[in-house]
Amino acid sequence: MTLGQVLLVAVLVVPALGAVAVAATPRDRAARIVGTVAAALTLLAAVPLVFGGRGWFAWSAGTPAVRPWHQVDLPWVPGLALRFHLGVDGISWPLVVLTALLTLLCCAYTVWRVPGGGNGRALVALLLVVEVGILGTFLALDLVLFFLFFEVVLLPMYAIIAGWGGADRRRAARKFALYTLFGSVLLLVGVYVVVAAAGTADVVALTGGGGLSRGTQLAAFTLLALAFAVKSPLWPLHSWLPDAHTQAPTVGSVVLAGVLLKMGTYGLIRVAVGVAPEGARWAAPVLGVLAVAAILVGSLVCLAQSEVKRLIAYSSVGHMGFVLLGVATLTATGIQAALIGNVAHGVITGLLFFLAGAVKDRTGTGTLAELSGLRETAPRLAGLLAFGAIASLGLPGLAGFWGEAFAVVAAIQVGGPLWTTLGVLAAVGGALTAAYFLRLLRQVTHGRPSPAVSPVGAGLAGAELTAWAPLVLLALAIGLVPALVLGVAEAPVDALIGVVSR
Repeated sequence: MTLGQVLLVAVLVVPALGAVAVAATPRDRAARIVGTVAAALTLLAAVPLVFGGRGWFAWSAGTPAVRPWHQVDLPWVPGLALRFHLGVDGISWPLVVLTALLTLLCCAYTVWRVPGGGNGRALVALLLVVEVGILGTFLALDLVLFFLFFEVVLLPMYAIIAGWGGADRRRAARKFALYTLFGSVLLLVGVYVVVAAAGTADVVALTGGGGLSRGTQLAAFTLLALAFAVKSPLWPLHSWLPDAHTQAPTVGSVVLAGVLLKMGTYGLIRVAVGVAPEGARWAAPVLGVLAVAAILVGSLVCLAQSEVKRLIAYSSVGHMGFVLLGVATLTATGIQAALIGNVAHGVITGLLFFLAGAVKDRTGTGTLAELSGLRETAPRLAGLLAFGAIASLGLPGLAGFWGEAFAVVAAIQVGGPLWTTLGVLAAVGGALTAAYFLRLLRQVTHGRPSPAVSPVGAGLAGAELTAWAPLVLLALAIGLVPALVLGVAEAPVDALIGVVSR
């Protein structure tokens, strides 16, 4: 095996073994440290995957074919022609690294603070199992294997919400599970339609349609797009998201918003659009309309929110709307916008949920009406919250700008009355995003300190700075050097658009 293949397997094996080691370690704090070390090793295995593809850096030389940089392709179920096929390219690698990074930060955070409701050892073990499922989803190049990894996430995420969440955690966990199971059924049927018609489950062979008839592609795309819309979640299948975010512990919210939602948008690009391009072209106007509806509805609902975590959760609906708009254009610019929007949302929203958790831990409340004057009592925390908010509203120079701007540009470039109107309305939604985040900052950071905020005064803990600093630096780095994401994705996106647009 090559080094790339070893690293590819290690990215999945290390967190899986780490979860077992955590469960087998009797002392709680020692188990949390073991889990953090496993997460760190996973990140160390994921980052070098960008090297040694074709050229010194994997993105140095484009290729006209849709082929991964590194891949492992072994027989799995020979009787059904299924293979254990893993691969990574510029579309999946940024999300792999983001997943490994956020999991590491969450595990490190639990070494310092374990939410009430259960022991930290079980929480860290579940986080590592969730990481295996998410990473496997991003790396799988066999549709059945993709489905299995997609499902691995369900039960451990349910347990995290139900075991360590807020007062209404069990209802939120059940709602999350029911919606996800509904999406899973649609995904399973969609995978069966494709595999039965094509005679193969290989994603690389199926990209571009794989000889599927138009009718099969329309049916498959409808099923797959609905399944991924539930996971993303995209409006109007989003109602599980605010409850899950509000009730989940801080680390659960970070993983949920930072990378779990990206399983849906990644699946939409890699599987739905890639495997059923005729279906994607047929549904593109509908997807565009739904995307803009999500942007506007999400923004308007955020303006009416009275709780910090619910506001951040609903903001994800709008941000995922920009991602869907980029995908719906079926252009290289639009897909690039979706990819950098995915990564930026993971970085910024992960930071915001860390900060929201810190505010609630210190004040005992997340209600906006009970929070004011934070900059007077905790200026560093208030400053970081302001940074996260302005990054999320799309300020130029920070990571959130590029995905939203490129999605609007892509819609305008497609042209015609419909897409031009959608681009203009999406831009209006971007302005509304600024409005509700500025409202959040005015309420929480300005004014006279409220009774809940007055006794705060504590500085930031070292573990908090350790967890938050990489996200702050990444939001700056991606904003100033978008090629960190766009550069690695350029050749794979061009190849994907080349075969999809035939």
